[in-house]
Amino acid sequence: MINEPLANALRPTKLKDVIGQTHLIGDDKVLTNMVKNKKIFSMILYGPPGTGKTSIANAMVNELNIKHRFLNAVINNKKDFEIVFEETKIYGNIVLVVDEIHRLNKDKQDLLLPLLENGLITLIGLTTSNPYHKINPAIRSRCQIFELLPLSKSEIEIGILKASKSLKGIKIDDDAVKLIASMSNGDFRFALNLLEVAYYSTSNKKVTTDIIKVINSKASNPMDEDEAGHYDVLSAFQKSIRGSDCNAALHYLARLISSGDLDSIYRRMSVIAYEDIGLANPLMGVKVSACIDVCERLGLPEARIPLSTMVIDLCLAPKSNSAVKAIDLALEDIEKGNIGKVPPHINAQAFGYKYPHNYPNNYVVQQYLPDELKNRVYYKPKKNKYENMLSTTLNNIEKLKEKER
Repeated sequence: MINEPLANALRPTKLKDVIGQTHLIGDDKVLTNMVKNKKIFSMILYGPPGTGKTSIANAMVNELNIKHRFLNAVINNKKDFEIVFEETKIYGNIVLVVDEIHRLNKDKQDLLLPLLENGLITLIGLTTSNPYHKINPAIRSRCQIFELLPLSKSEIEIGILKASKSLKGIKIDDDAVKLIASMSNGDFRFALNLLEVAYYSTSNKKVTTDIIKVINSKASNPMDEDEAGHYDVLSAFQKSIRGSDCNAALHYLARLISSGDLDSIYRRMSVIAYEDIGLANPLMGVKVSACIDVCERLGLPEARIPLSTMVIDLCLAPKSNSAVKAIDLALEDIEKGNIGKVPPHINAQAFGYKYPHNYPNNYVVQQYLPDELKNRVYYKPKKNKYENMLSTTLNNIEKLKEKER
């Protein structure tokens, strides 16, 4: 096929040929082991564009040599899905790969769910959106979810050199390879497309940095130059907000927006609202969720406005990590085996349980922790307006306990 893009022509038919995603593919890794054990499960592969979602699905079904169909939740209509579902009556189980699965409408879902339930369809859903936000919970609960990560520059460089071998007579130097990788921002498809255009844009098939810059004059990668740059920027983004530095936080927000990675921004802001602001301003989590909803409706470039508003608000909000420290102390007890038996008056039988609402101020003194942990204190309030109120309540409860002793 003359006009077939290089990215499609070189699509892997074996997992070992997939570039990147070494947390899922390789010796004793989960997807490789599935293929090795000749068993596939319904799954959702999610991650940014060009990270190998379609390549992994294609490689798995080809290596396992199983009957499969590729559909797109937007392009293919209900009738296309019905045809595949009818095929299951003839052939039995079919692996259905659905691109843009987050866009699957209710009619198609209603057809799919019973077949997922009885095992006639094994689903591989592909999406750039966070499935925990975007995919119907009924479908999500029937699938294993695997996150695909942006490729590192070194992985893209390896992929470019490998792909170059399929382009007859190509000459490409190290600087050109590095520039393509740097411009790709973790998107291998983008890298292959740029390589292919550069190859066919020269008379001597020599790909240089000059020709690449002519073809794609976009600014250099907004992330740092090292391979972990994406995660360094996310880390700096959170630490700047935690440190109440609006200017730094907005700088890193701008870099993340420039990379187009809204999902990472959403996740990090949601974490910050509970990890760093926490009980100093408990409504911040609700505000972040509302901001994300607005951004999803607006899209870029308008989404930059609510994002900026929210980041400034997060920066200047009072901070408290008391809730994080409290649950970590409780988990530490569990990990050490400090558990104990549930007191009999609050177990399932609840003999002798005192119902707090039957008492003044809806409170009555009784033991809730196991005997072994009855004096354990996990939550220690910080000094801020909201937690001062919680602290007052805790002190009043302690005074009532003292009276009963």
